[in-house]
Amino acid sequence: MEIFKLTVTQMLMMFTLILVGFILRRKSPLPDNSHTVMSKLETFVFVPALSLFTMMSKCTVETFAENSALILYGAVIVGVAVAVSYPLSMLFVRKTKGSPELAYQRNVYKYAMVFGNYGFMGNFIILGVWGADFYYKYSLFTLIISIICNSWGLYILIPKEQNVSLWKNLKKGLLTPPIIASAIGIAVGLLGLGKYVPDFMMSALDNAAKCQGPVAMVLAGFVIGGYNFKGLILNKKVYVATLFRLILIPSALMLILGGLGVNKEIMTLALIAFATPLGLNTIVYPAAYGGDTETGASMAMISHTLSVITIPLMYLIFIA
Repeated sequence: MEIFKLTVTQMLMMFTLILVGFILRRKSPLPDNSHTVMSKLETFVFVPALSLFTMMSKCTVETFAENSALILYGAVIVGVAVAVSYPLSMLFVRKTKGSPELAYQRNVYKYAMVFGNYGFMGNFIILGVWGADFYYKYSLFTLIISIICNSWGLYILIPKEQNVSLWKNLKKGLLTPPIIASAIGIAVGLLGLGKYVPDFMMSALDNAAKCQGPVAMVLAGFVIGGYNFKGLILNKKVYVATLFRLILIPSALMLILGGLGVNKEIMTLALIAFATPLGLNTIVYPAAYGGDTETGASMAMISHTLSVITIPLMYLIFIA
């Protein structure tokens, strides 16, 4: 129950920061392109700093050997989620023949059935409730998830007329700053080179890492605040998709893992990774390539709001 209370507190704190971002966008004290700056800071500075600091300070031959199976668990679960997303997405957009717009909308729902905000929000929850040691395990668990998200996930969010190949995106997925930072951190940790890293550099990484969560939540609110509020809440399909994203999919996952006798630590990692609300990729990437952003923005706003209740509730039901 103590962890449940901490989870509720963490979710309320995140919702407050999202609300701050929303108000900043609506009251316009910041430039409209501020979300681009915040997003680049997250991608190129704060998240890599968090990954690098965690791996260099926590990853040793012993801890990696003990927890390496988490990488396999994450890979298997996300692989099953990708397979299941194809039939599930057809529930929301049934006919796409002759309509690139409908085909693209189906891909947005397909992405939403697989990936929540496991990175920005998931990191914030794990660090706030369980701390750095558990975050190390979460980083290993989400390693393959991140690669799939940044390759297949972004491939389906790019309109097909852009002619971006899946293979090209897979290479991009392996070369994102957070993945590169994780790989470097693991290598430094396993080789025992962390003791040679100056204290001031570790302090710099630690302080940059602490910015990741708050800035990510302000970013979410800022992006959502740029859309018409009334228009975002009128799409009935989005509520059904949010039900799948926040409750049905993670519930099925918890029941399967529990039935297989998986321990509660792995179940907790899976719950946080797959019960988080839809992230901002369904807004940012379609906007960059001229695709539809309203469906993704609507689902991001509604799912982020409801997740304040659903994530602690799911933890209470299946784990606490």
